[in-house]
Amino acid sequence: MLKRNRPAMIALVLLTVIALASVVVPWLMPEVLKQTSSATFLPPLAKHASGSVHLCGTDVNGQDLFYRLLTGARVSLGIGILGAIISLIIGTTYGMVAGFVGGRVDAAMMRFVDVIYSVPRLLFIMVFISALDSYLKVGLDGARLWAQEHQWLWLERRMGGLLPYSKLLVMVISLGLVEWLTMARIVRGQVLVLREMAFVTAARAMGQGTFTILRKHLLPNLSTIILTYLTLTIPAVILDESFLSFLGLGIEDPAASWGSLLKDGAQVINPIESKWWLLAFPAVLMSISLLALNFLGDGLRDAFDPKSSD
Repeated sequence: MLKRNRPAMIALVLLTVIALASVVVPWLMPEVLKQTSSATFLPPLAKHASGSVHLCGTDVNGQDLFYRLLTGARVSLGIGILGAIISLIIGTTYGMVAGFVGGRVDAAMMRFVDVIYSVPRLLFIMVFISALDSYLKVGLDGARLWAQEHQWLWLERRMGGLLPYSKLLVMVISLGLVEWLTMARIVRGQVLVLREMAFVTAARAMGQGTFTILRKHLLPNLSTIILTYLTLTIPAVILDESFLSFLGLGIEDPAASWGSLLKDGAQVINPIESKWWLLAFPAVLMSISLLALNFLGDGLRDAFDPKSSD
């Protein structure tokens, strides 16, 4: 049982607190802390002129780092979840079809997976972003101008607000397109076992089609495994996003993610005067979140794995 796994339950509580804080707390913070100011590189617990306290200090633009950490958590966790869901859909569908059909189709599909595995995934993502980001920006800007011309102010604001996130949108899609390979192999292996069981044979004897068997009989039996590996895919997606943002290929200012905050913190670290809080706080929050996700994934695997020693 998951409830008996104390590390997994602690991880679940931590993730819930971080997720709720990233959504709720920024709305409750004073507006003055959300804006840029001349109070750059203030240390943690420094007071703002308005009397508010900068819990984690300020950055190069004089913006409250605690506010940016929470908004960055919202972006990074959102990317991790969306990218993992895309990989879940692709990997589950691909693995189920390959495992259930079998034969030459299965062999050809899995050889394709092997070929994709041989391509460095970060290189693929970087090429994907470089190739499509400019087109997406042109499309968003064109939609914004069209909305402006037709005086659709709400659509103009939405398109303008998405412009800084163009790389992010491409990144989410590309991350989902490279993270599904492991899921496909796991699902295929389970389907190879399940398709030989009596309930699948009975469904075939009743005249049910392949799609019906996959949807009604095999997918419910795979749900716990899919859920488990979904929680293990999220940290992988977050790590890839953070690395790409650290290289400058991710989200653009003024928006922030944990990777972009780490990049900003690394740029101001020097032996003479170190602004340590700009690097330490994003690194600690990201490490805690990734560790919690991995503990939760391990706990789910132990809870649902029939071969578990528990």
